[in-house]
Amino acid sequence: MKSICVFAGSNSGNNKQYEMATAHLGEEMARNGINLVYGGAKSGLMGVLANTILKNGGTVTGVITNLLYEIEGHSQLTKLYRTETMHERKYLMSQLADGFIVLPGGLGTLEELFEVWTAAKLQIHAKSIGLLNVDGFYTGLLDFIQSTIREGFATENNQTLISVSDNPAHLLGIMNTEAA
Repeated sequence: MKSICVFAGSNSGNNKQYEMATAHLGEEMARNGINLVYGGAKSGLMGVLANTILKNGGTVTGVITNLLYEIEGHSQLTKLYRTETMHERKYLMSQLADGFIVLPGGLGTLEELFEVWTAAKLQIHAKSIGLLNVDGFYTGLLDFIQSTIREGFATENNQTLISVSDNPAHLLGIMNTEAA
């Protein structure tokens, strides 16, 4: 994979493990020559990831709405696209990426995860989706997904559309294997 879209929180969260894993992912992406596509913010885990990749000689493409740019836009990126709406933002991010990784985050991150996951289910795209389960952050969500399967609202095939790991290097390895 040459380019991965990463969805992550614009806040850092309360657990230092989130920032550490985010920085580790950034180092691995830069080392492997993988361009980051992300939401263009300078704050939170998004900022940690972008800054780590840039510091390690990697490339970063931000996609942000004009409104959000005024609030939290990162001005030191390799490339920056500004859009009018969130829909345009997410569409462009998905077009620029060969796959997706989801880090800890809030409602926006969850919405982005479910959008690309649903698009994979509907065969709108065949891109790899990775979930970085830092310190068990997504364990409850994964348990809930298993509940939707048990209750007949989803299938095991839905679960297999995402790869899960708590290790950034391992997750990138899984995704590279799937993309090959």
